[in-house]
Amino acid sequence: MERDDRADETALELLVHGVGGTTPAQMLDDPRTVRVSGDDTAAVYRRAEDVDAEQRPEDYRGKPVPEAYVWCNLTSGNGSRALWLLLLPFMVVNLAHWMRPDAHSRTRAVRAYGLLLRLAGLTLTVLLVGAACEVALDLAAWQCAGTHACARHHSWLGFLSVDAQGHGGWWSQPGRRLALAAAVPTALTTLLWYLSRRTWYAYESQQPVPHQPDPDEEDPTTALGRPGFWYGRRLVARLRAAHTAAGLLTVAAVVGTAAARFDSERGGPVLLDVLGRILDVALVVGAVFVIWVVCRRGRSENTIDETVDALVGRLPEAALTLLALTLLYAGWSRPEWRSHGRLPGDAMFGGIVLVQGALIVILALVAHDIHRRKRESRAALRGLGGPATAMLACALGGVMTGGVAQRVADWLDGPGTPGAGDILTGPPVLLSWQASVIPPLLVALAVVFAILARRTLRLKREEAATVATDYPGEPVDAARTSAIAGTRARAALTDQAPMIIGVLSSVTLFLGAGALVGAWITHQVPGRAAQGSYGIVEGAAQTAQAMGSWLIGLGFILFVTWGRRAYRDASARRTIGILWDVGTFWPRAAHPFAPPCYAERAVPDLTWRMATWTRTTGGRLVLSGHSQGSVLAAAAAWQLHPTVRRRVALLTYGSPLERLYGRWFPAYFGPAALTALHREADCWRNLYRMTDPIGGPIRLPGDCGPLVDHEPLKDPLAYGRTEQHPLPAPILGHSDYQADPVFAEERARLLARLRPEVPGQRPDGEPTETQGSSGRSAS
Repeated sequence: MERDDRADETALELLVHGVGGTTPAQMLDDPRTVRVSGDDTAAVYRRAEDVDAEQRPEDYRGKPVPEAYVWCNLTSGNGSRALWLLLLPFMVVNLAHWMRPDAHSRTRAVRAYGLLLRLAGLTLTVLLVGAACEVALDLAAWQCAGTHACARHHSWLGFLSVDAQGHGGWWSQPGRRLALAAAVPTALTTLLWYLSRRTWYAYESQQPVPHQPDPDEEDPTTALGRPGFWYGRRLVARLRAAHTAAGLLTVAAVVGTAAARFDSERGGPVLLDVLGRILDVALVVGAVFVIWVVCRRGRSENTIDETVDALVGRLPEAALTLLALTLLYAGWSRPEWRSHGRLPGDAMFGGIVLVQGALIVILALVAHDIHRRKRESRAALRGLGGPATAMLACALGGVMTGGVAQRVADWLDGPGTPGAGDILTGPPVLLSWQASVIPPLLVALAVVFAILARRTLRLKREEAATVATDYPGEPVDAARTSAIAGTRARAALTDQAPMIIGVLSSVTLFLGAGALVGAWITHQVPGRAAQGSYGIVEGAAQTAQAMGSWLIGLGFILFVTWGRRAYRDASARRTIGILWDVGTFWPRAAHPFAPPCYAERAVPDLTWRMATWTRTTGGRLVLSGHSQGSVLAAAAAWQLHPTVRRRVALLTYGSPLERLYGRWFPAYFGPAALTALHREADCWRNLYRMTDPIGGPIRLPGDCGPLVDHEPLKDPLAYGRTEQHPLPAPILGHSDYQADPVFAEERARLLARLRPEVPGQRPDGEPTETQGSSGRSAS
């Protein structure tokens, strides 16, 4: 592709929108837009009149050509996105992986941190599949189908049940019932595998721009500048194989353990007893191999890793074969076998909770050790943001598990308190204990919110005093002042998020530990365990159990309702998409079943576009990012080759780069990384408002700060009615930054600061000088 010399003076403004999505017409302020590159998922658009702007540079003297990159369909596309709600705990634990403190070249600590979170992610997969086993195998096939009174009320279980005399058909034997019911958790595991594989092709398999080494480049200051950072194809494939195998082995363990226990305790045929023991050994070997795969070295970021792990890729097939053999073994005729009580092995949930708690505590110790070596004053929770978030992921998994199990138990057994049914034994008592800790957890959160409300009111009074100084000479309007001050005070609540997350995770950890101890000691639901104790204790236990059951049921109903609405309604999917916009920016490094990382498509898109346009035209480019778009813009700028980066200016507004990402992800967006971006990008300005709950200053240390951060923009633009604003000006908060005249002024200054020289073209038509290790510009 030859450079068009007529376009040497052309300037381009590449707009990147933020959370929630938008349309090309809204971004370009023109209903007539044309897609110039991309597909239905993510694309670059221009106004119809600007399509051939490079051929008419004289028409664009003194102004850039606007171009919009629209990526919202990456997170809120078709109805299948509603299934991503099922993946919420996986997404949260994957977020925790990237919240590591800045390790300052401590390789072992970094590996230990990633390893612990990959193991925590594995326990969540086992927990979710275990919940499906609890519902399908224990509650339905083992308890209800094995009880004549329950099966009589659910005719669809009739062919699995026994009559009042204990007689039934071919499927009525417990082993065969379990083998048939195993189709449910197996289908769930298959669905998770399918979703991960499909999105793996669409996201992780996107090729970055080929990196051409440059002798002037230095090692990147942040990992986001490494060539393989946005190419996680190999790791996700490896983890997907391990987690799929773990899910299948969980199903095999639940079915096989029940049959093996019967054969060993009742003196059954020796052959079956031996087969059961062989299968148990095979399950243990399979589990050890899965853990070994998960514990292997994590991401490879310094190079684009195309290696295929052939042996690991066969792991799901081996696990499926072992599951099939286990089902055949369990389905062997055992006429004397009867199901009663709960399915053997319900201690699995207690074991998972115990392992998760231990992993979180060890993770917190590792994170604290990393943080104390290089303290960052702005890091959330003093470097413990990752462990706190991982704790919430485990809690979400527990709530989803308990909600499903208890609702299904109520449905099969009839209305009533779980664990106190008239017919069924019910789900494991640990799930009732976990539900019972929800009311005290909500009380703790209510106290936190009350404290925050008081602080907000105090801050509002303080801000009211400063509003007058921001708008001198204006007649005082108490209502107007109150509205502005209140918006500023509420926007400041974002900075209190670490306190909320810290309290929530800490209380959850201690209450969860208490629930585990209570369930293991008493083997009864809280209401029954407290019988005979002090009246206040008994009353509190019964109230907590009843309220917890109601709340977890309500949460389950809301979850299902929201999912159904999201499947049918595009606007509801967009709302869910806002959550995914924040949660799925990062690659899947801790859990392969998490929603896919849209940045693995968006960052290469932006990098390719900037590199090819600057190479073709030799023009100047302003990368203009709003909100989450500013994070994508920064990530793309890090991936540019220095010779391309010198042609690009960065304009961010309403940006969470420091306020959210710098605090919660200090290893990647901390002060050192952002300072390096300022040095390497050469031209960067950041706009923010005090009324913005998301965006904020970049806060670079030393003299760099004023060079990047503009002073806070006025919001509203006018306090009262003026000639320029005859009607009351709105309080814009996080939106419409381009409506402020400062936006156009700063954009013009950035274009003027860009170097006038045109970078040379690579010989022999090589791919553009782009991407890879983000080093400093050669000055």
